Formats: sequence, C-alpha cells, structure tokens
Amino acid sequence: MSTTTAPLSGLRVLDLATLFAGPLAATMLGDFGAEVIKVEHPRKPDPSRGHGPAKDGIGLWWKLLGRNKRTLTLDLSSPGGRDLLLRLAEETDVIIENFRPGTLERWGVGWEELHAVNPRLVLARVTGFGQSGPYAHRPGFGTLAEAMSGFAAVTGEPDGPPTLPPFGLADSIAALATAYAVMTALSGRDLTGLGQVVDLAIIEPILTVLGPQPLWYDQLGYVQPRTGNRSRNNAPRNTYRTCDGHWVAVSTSAQSVAERVMRLVGRPELIEEPWFATGTTRAEHADELDDAVGHWIARRTREDVVSAFDKAEAAVAPIQDVRDVMEDPQYRALGTITEIDDPELGPLRMQNVLFRLSRTPGSIRWAGRPHGADTDEILTELGLSAPRIAALRAEGAL
Repeated sequence: MSTTTAPLSGLRVLDLATLFAGPLAATMLGDFGAEVIKVEHPRKPDPSRGHGPAKDGIGLWWKLLGRNKRTLTLDLSSPGGRDLLLRLAEETDVIIENFRPGTLERWGVGWEELHAVNPRLVLARVTGFGQSGPYAHRPGFGTLAEAMSGFAAVTGEPDGPPTLPPFGLADSIAALATAYAVMTALSGRDLTGLGQVVDLAIIEPILTVLGPQPLWYDQLGYVQPRTGNRSRNNAPRNTYRTCDGHWVAVSTSAQSVAERVMRLVGRPELIEEPWFATGTTRAEHADELDDAVGHWIARRTREDVVSAFDKAEAAVAPIQDVRDVMEDPQYRALGTITEIDDPELGPLRMQNVLFRLSRTPGSIRWAGRPHGADTDEILTELGLSAPRIAALRAEGAL
C-alpha cells in the first residue's frame, strides 16, 4: 500500500531510543505509514545491530527492529547535533527517547526546548523506572521489569527458581503500551492543539498484563505461587506429551470446554463432581484431571490429538518451535510471516505488521537500513548544503 494512503501517513517520528521498547514502538508506527527517522550516535550505533545471530556480519535483529526507518547519525551531546535535533523537531510530531532522566536536559534538548520550537510535539520518554521516584536514576532493562513486577516470581515450577523469559517480554509489552500512549497523546493534541510528555516506565505495563494480583493481595492477602504450567484459576491446564514425542497445550478457561475435554478423554463422570463446577475448584483437583487428560494424550500422536480436540470443539494447540511456526497453516493464512527483499541480504522472512486493517493496512517497505545510510538525504531535505554537512561530519556531530 502507498504510504500516502496509510493511516499514519504524514506523521513524522524521531526514534532516539535503543534496546528495545522505544525502538519497537517506533517500528509499529512506521508499519502503518509514519515517517520514522532512526537517530543513532555516529560512533555508537544502536546495540540491537549487534544483538543475536548475524549473517555476513549484519545483525538480523536490526533488520526487524529497523524496518521502515530511515537512518540518521547525530551526536546529540554536541552543539551541532543539538541544533540539528531542534531543527528536526520543528517539523516532527513525535520523538521517542529512552535516555536516563535528565540526559536530554543536560544536552539542552529537554522538553522545555523541544516544546518551545514545536508546541504540538509529543515526547515519549520510555525508561526502566519512569521520570521520577527513588529508582529513576538507575539504568533499567526489561529483565529488571520482569523481576520487579512479579512475573519471574510466578513463573517456573513450584520447587524451582523464579524464571525469566528468554526474550524481551517486558520491553515488547512496553512497546505496545508506548505506541498506544503516543496515539492517545496525538488524539489529545487534536482536541487541545498542544503536544505533551508521555512518561512510560517499563516496570508498569507488564504489571498490568499480570492481572489482578495487587487486587488479590489487597483484599485477601493472597500471593500467587509458582505453579509451573498449571493455573490456580482452572484445570486441566497444562502441557502433555504425545506418543510420538511431541507436546500439546490444553486450556479449559471456559466451563463448557472443560466438560468437552473430559467427555473426549473418556472421563465424563468427573463432570458430575461438585468441585468440577468452577475453574477455581477444578484447579484444586489438578492432579486427577491432569492424570485423565495426560493418560489419554500419551497414547496418541500429536496429529490425532489435535484432530480429536478440534472435532470435539475443545481447546488445544501443539507446542511449536520457530520451525513449526514458519510452516503453520494458520499463520500462513493470516500472512503472519511475510517475505521482503533486502539490498544487503536478499529475501528475508520476518513477522508481518501487527494487525490487519480492512481499508488502510500497514506494510513493510524495507528492512533495517545500514547505520547512517540516510543522513545526507535527511539533512539535505532539512535545507543543509553539502559543505555544511561535510563540516558537521568533520567536527563529529554526524
């Protein structure tokens, strides 16, 4: 789809952030037509370029995180970089940054200066702990949010250690929240004519996703324990191994589904037990329910189990690794994995845009660009001459 008909066409975003929440939020905006300019230090590129596996020396994570972004190098701590950021801000709708609180102010490009040159600007400040409070000065990463929020405390087996996710969970949740916050602030701008500051702490969105734990503790003194793959809210809910060595996951959040599962596995008499009537009381009998479901599944192949559950309208899914995901017929039908052509690496397959719009869908126009690839083009558009660009580069501002 042409960017002129994309829903965020005409929106300009400066991505000053690194690793990972802020940049991912900018990626989400870019996927739906926003013009995103990725600003990186001339001598210290976004660390995501060096995270994880690389091909031909080119980081693959960056190809995903940097898609639909033009890349500009700028040393914001230098006088030349400061002046250029303020000039860019004049024609920008959103700036996303994740420096420690006070850093932009120290460089002379804090909210006061940015708002002065563009009262309609939205500044999204994405940090580990927010802009105020006793921890605000600390370096913050998603791992710390996963630990502090209570996520790690409830994840893992009952007799095992707290468990952290092997991917950027808190950062990704924060990215979704940041994109939502930015669009909310822009909607507010439509009403008031003025931009504002978004203060997003990575430790907060993941706490919201964890559900009513604070409410439970406040009202009942209840602290949710680690339960492995089981749930304190319903049963059977677990992973089960099939006879061909695969695994499947079963969920029975709905009472009707729990009843269908028990009929399917040949234990309809359990439905008549008084304790079967609610998810909470079913969870108290998880051993008995897991035994019934696990015994039935263990005698069948994964294909047979999934087929039988499907016919019974019971909820099951195979435990898939990325190889399975790439071939899964449902993901294929949705177009969840898409292929784009990259000038550096050729055809690349990656996740598609996050959701589908019927009239103005998003698109991936290009994968992550080389460090500073668009610097001259962007500054020329800003009105700088070639000699001025060369001088700024010579003094280290670019």
